[in-house]
Amino acid sequence: MLEVGNRIVMVSGASRGIGRAVVDRLLASGFRVSAGLRDPSRLAESERLMTHRYDAEDAKSPISWVNATVARWGGVDAIVNAAGINPKVRVSDEGENELDEMWRVNVKGPLRLVRASLPHLAVCGHGRVINLGSLAGKRVGTNVGYAMTKFAVVALTHGIRREGRAAGIRATVICPGYVATDMTLNDDEIPRHEMSQPGDIARLVETALMLPNNASVSEMLVHCQFEPML
Repeated sequence: MLEVGNRIVMVSGASRGIGRAVVDRLLASGFRVSAGLRDPSRLAESERLMTHRYDAEDAKSPISWVNATVARWGGVDAIVNAAGINPKVRVSDEGENELDEMWRVNVKGPLRLVRASLPHLAVCGHGRVINLGSLAGKRVGTNVGYAMTKFAVVALTHGIRREGRAAGIRATVICPGYVATDMTLNDDEIPRHEMSQPGDIARLVETALMLPNNASVSEMLVHCQFEPML
């Protein structure tokens, strides 16, 4: 297993849900965390926590955030892409505004952040990218638009694995089902106490960050209920 040391991890979507749980988990384990969120005032900075404004829809935002992280700590060792949205888009729906928004946030956002950080991830020899996907990226439910973007996140993760391998970069996509966050507040298909908890997903993120180059895991599927085909 890798040592925590002074490793620097950038976490998007850090103000709530899984992203916030990841920030809390990594700080407790001794990582230095650069938290990206639309309103940096929602987190108080500390010696091992810096905050920076990050808007997944703004093409320049990842560059600014990466540059600020490098300016403070000298590099980037890992990226955790936890920012995401899930407005419901069905095949029969007219209009594409919500689908376009999901594509910008769920797919282009992670891609742009990884692109901006690649030179720094390659320097340390054990760069890590953890993308928060979904079981919707492995099978399709009632929200086909969300599934389309999460299938793309799975593909992005495998692309990062391929292109970054020689430089020691490893990528993992974590695909949970229902998680008890704000995103699932209006879902009544399963009781909230039966959903996976954000802290448990954060622990899996930490595990993926600690695995050595020769024991990387490309996909983690996380079930809170029985899935016959996964």
